[in-house]
Amino acid sequence: MTAAITYRNARAEDLPAIIDIYNSTIPGRMATADTEPVTVSDSLPWFEEHTPDRRPLWVAEYEGQLCGWISFQSFYGRPAYDATAEISIYIHQAFRGKGLGKDMLKKVIRTSPELNIDVLIAFIFAHNQRSLRLFSHFDFEKWGHLSGVAEMDGTKRDLMILGRNI
Repeated sequence: MTAAITYRNARAEDLPAIIDIYNSTIPGRMATADTEPVTVSDSLPWFEEHTPDRRPLWVAEYEGQLCGWISFQSFYGRPAYDATAEISIYIHQAFRGKGLGKDMLKKVIRTSPELNIDVLIAFIFAHNQRSLRLFSHFDFEKWGHLSGVAEMDGTKRDLMILGRNI
């Protein structure tokens, strides 16, 4: 990619594009445990949980086109875990395999201290080798392996918990 990727806080009018990107990953059974598309209205509570100063939802734009998004979510919902955030990264199909994931993860790591985040956690299916390699490249370590916790299309899937101290 020759032009710069820009990031900004997601707005309500971005939600349909965010959900389209998310739903596009469901058939591949690699990035989410949802097995059916979600709707914009179903996603409103999730969208509203995000706050720009603590748990942002960012969209990534390339040449003015929304090409992906990053979500920070609280881990486990107890005050002692406030400095820990679960991150999710989703990329539009047309932009996958072009280095956008690396740029997005760099942005997450670089900005985490400003958000008072000391620990990042990611939940990734064990068969999603591409995502596991991406996070490993940025020094995320295997902190857990949940065997057979998801079942999709009659196949049991393992979930990896990756973590990194900032």
